[in-house]
Order: sequence, then structure tokens, then C-alpha cells
Amino acid sequence: MKLLRVGEAGAEVPAILDAAGKVRSLAGVVPDIAGGALTPEGLARLRSLDPASLPEITATRIGPCVGQVGKFICIGLNYADHAAESNLPVPKEPVIFLKANSAIMGPNDDVLIPRGSKKTDWEVELGVVIGKRASYVSEAEAMDHVAGYCVINDVSEREYQIERGGTWDKGKGCDTFGPIGPWLVTADEVPDPQALSMWLEVDGKRYQNGSTRTMVFGVRHLVHYVSQFMSLNPGDVISTGTPPGVGMGQKPEPVYLKGGEVIRLGIEGLGEQRQRVGHA
Repeated sequence: MKLLRVGEAGAEVPAILDAAGKVRSLAGVVPDIAGGALTPEGLARLRSLDPASLPEITATRIGPCVGQVGKFICIGLNYADHAAESNLPVPKEPVIFLKANSAIMGPNDDVLIPRGSKKTDWEVELGVVIGKRASYVSEAEAMDHVAGYCVINDVSEREYQIERGGTWDKGKGCDTFGPIGPWLVTADEVPDPQALSMWLEVDGKRYQNGSTRTMVFGVRHLVHYVSQFMSLNPGDVISTGTPPGVGMGQKPEPVYLKGGEVIRLGIEGLGEQRQRVGHA
């Protein structure tokens, strides 16, 4: 299934794509693509429906594919070649940081460069959506806790992240720095999350062209690992890191967003995003 949320920001309606790619309303079936709707039982209920029997929605805006996200967890330096372009060693264990939930927005909403920013950057990432509570789960059990996958742009301000002291969070959690979607593709339709091509372009120039095959730590290990430090609940999202090609790593000089650009990105089978870059 491909689940999504459509409508104006803050008033999105849960929806599902039918076989013809039409958006069908789940209003009255589930309150949101969140929480209980993402559990195995909730997803089984949605699978029992005939999408063609549901009302078609003509709303044009697509919102974040997950509502009411509890935790927005990110993994840093999870591609060896991205660690190299960042001049940092490959981590021996996953690097975990949290991105502010207030950064979350729709996949095609405008990205806003923060006030005073000099080094706003892009990162295409595979998002993992949790569907079953996970606490101290083994690697063998980890995939049972995954509801599905989505595209994420982990927009980052490198000066705030690296040069302003403290942890990475201040460069990762700015408003609009977390486009999620366009849809959540349930895990049964993604047989191998470690075999997905991914790409990102700015103004038509392809900067990132990678694959989840080159992750240092795969999805199974990440769900297991994160659950050793915090419980994961339905609707929590893990953003799993980016392949090389970010602006910070360009040679001979880094390339950062200035405003006016159009970012396009996508992951095989999970859809595409398109953001115009503006200013806060």
C-alpha cells in the first residue's frame, strides 16, 4: 500500500493510492496515518479495503506521509563514502541525533533558508516508519517493527551543525528541514530496503546518485540498535543517512543553497519530492 496525507498544512486528510494512482480518502476509516493505523492490526484493516470504493480526493497539496510523529531520529555518517567526503571516520557504531518535529513538512513544500544561514545543504535519505513498539529488540525481530518506508530530505545547515558548538541538532532542526513523503510505502512492497537506488538534483544538476546497498549499518541493525537506547513507537521515523554528493562535499569548493533553487529527489519505488528554496 501507498499511504499519504493530503490537504492544507495542519488539516491533512488520510488517504491511500489506488491501483490507478488516484488518491482515495481514508477519512472515517482512520483518524490519521499515525499511531494505531500503522500497527500490524491497523495496516491489516487498511489492506482489507477496496481503495476503488473510497471517495476520490482532488486536493493538490501532499502533506507529510506520517502524522503526529513522536520521534524524528536520524543516523549520521551512515554511508562510508559520505563520511569520506565529510573528512570524518566511518563510525564504529551508528551516530544518533534527533531532528525537531517542527521541521517536518510536506514533500513539495518550500524549503526555507534560516535567517543568517551561509551553509544550507541537502541530503536524500531513506526513512523508516515504525509500526510496532520496539524496546531492546533483537536484529532477528527488528523488521517485524517496521510499518514502511518513505523519502526524506534531511536539509542541514552546516555552519550551525559543525561550527556553532554543541551537538548537531541546531543545524538539523530548523523549520522546513524535514520534508517527508510523498507517501509511506508499506514494508510488504519493499522486499529489500538495502537495494534501493536514490538520487537528488538541484536545478537539474544531479549531485547525489547512490544506493541503500552502501549503508554502513542497514535498516535491520538500526532498528535493533536504536531500540537499545530508547523505545520506538508506531509513527516514529528513523532517517537512515545519506550517500555522497552533499553540497558540503563538492570540490573544489562546497556548494550551498542560496535561494531560488529547485531541489528534486527520489528513492526507487518510494516516489519523488520537489522543493523550491526560499528564505525564512
